[in-house]
Amino acid sequence: MDESVATLRGVLDTLTAVPAAGLDPERVDQIRLLEEIKSAAAAAQARVTAQFVASQRAAQTAARVPAERAQRGIAAQVGLARRCSPYHAQRYVGWATILTRELPATFAALAAGRITEWRAMIVARETAWLSREHRAAVDAELAPQLESLGDRRVEAAAKQAAYRLDPRGYVGRTSAAAGDRRVTLRPAPDAMCRLTAFLPVAQGVACYATLARHADLSTAAGDGRSRGQIMADTLVERVTGQAAAGDVPVEIQLVMTDQALLSAGPGAEEPALLSGYGPIPAEIARDLISGPAPAVPRWIRRLYTTPGAGRLTALESGRRLFTPGQRRFVALRDQTCRTPWCDAPIRHTDHVVSSDRAGPTHVDNAQGLCAACNYAKEAPGWTAHPTPEGTVVTRTPTGHQYRSRAPDLPRAPGRPRIVTGDRWSPAVNIVRWHHAA
Repeated sequence: MDESVATLRGVLDTLTAVPAAGLDPERVDQIRLLEEIKSAAAAAQARVTAQFVASQRAAQTAARVPAERAQRGIAAQVGLARRCSPYHAQRYVGWATILTRELPATFAALAAGRITEWRAMIVARETAWLSREHRAAVDAELAPQLESLGDRRVEAAAKQAAYRLDPRGYVGRTSAAAGDRRVTLRPAPDAMCRLTAFLPVAQGVACYATLARHADLSTAAGDGRSRGQIMADTLVERVTGQAAAGDVPVEIQLVMTDQALLSAGPGAEEPALLSGYGPIPAEIARDLISGPAPAVPRWIRRLYTTPGAGRLTALESGRRLFTPGQRRFVALRDQTCRTPWCDAPIRHTDHVVSSDRAGPTHVDNAQGLCAACNYAKEAPGWTAHPTPEGTVVTRTPTGHQYRSRAPDLPRAPGRPRIVTGDRWSPAVNIVRWHHAA
């Protein structure tokens, strides 16, 4: 084992064995010291990350790998090591490089334990667009103040300093940010979700003001709903074009056991899986299927799993591209990107062993990946293969291996999972509900 790795393992073992303090004042001292240790460790990690990135870039430049392709693979390796998504890894790589090379005073404060990792990264993030000279000026100005500032004040101070140094560049950056406008959907507690729009400020303020004005008028007219409920319902109605939020045409796919579907047996309350969202209580899943609108057509479609292993039955294809049915199958099976710690929505149905290496177009050789992970996997030195148990083993250019498997499906207690043909049977149900307009 390398001496540096052995040293770090010794530090980890020492921290694990830290004795408990006997009195509360000593416990507070421990909390503060451990926080400083976390900051020092973050500085060391950022420094090692910058060194790793520089080494990988040099090696891949020598091998004449296109810069964009090489960068994806480098950040993905950092993400796997940090146990975070490729998106966060890409941001971290950029910020760590800036922090260690071009913000020496901020980096020194982090290494000394005087500021948190996030506050140091805020400075790196808010100065990333500046020239090297302007970044150094912001670093010298802010570093002495950072220990006494909270997250928001660090962000505000960094933005103000950057704007003073390069007002034209700041305005240009703001204009370019409009190109990143988007709408995202994230799960929330209690079977709710967060629909978020990232918009230019004028458009966002106008949308909110319109919804608020409508809610105020409705309340004045005697509407019994709360202001927030009216705004939410109005948003749904205006986006979908329906007269009422409850009339929105939707198609929802659920994975649930027959016992949960019928509310019978020991598995009646086994949570269901809502595709694109995650687990939801069985009662809510049953409400989606047999809700209050009797005119809405609903139907049940079922997929089946292999005995014992609980994997969905495979579908074959002799074609180079996966069929729509296979892509739907993989999305239902994998739920989110199969790369460990990513959890991003599935965008690509990927051949685990690529087709140019004779990988079959078969769901046992398929995995759902986000776009970033699929592109990273194509970087030089990356390999992957599926196992008979349904696990995908990915090997990075440094020789590290990572294993991933599809999430467990709902299963009634004590009931084996069976394979059938095209006929329905009480195995795992895929409930597809279509709410017609």
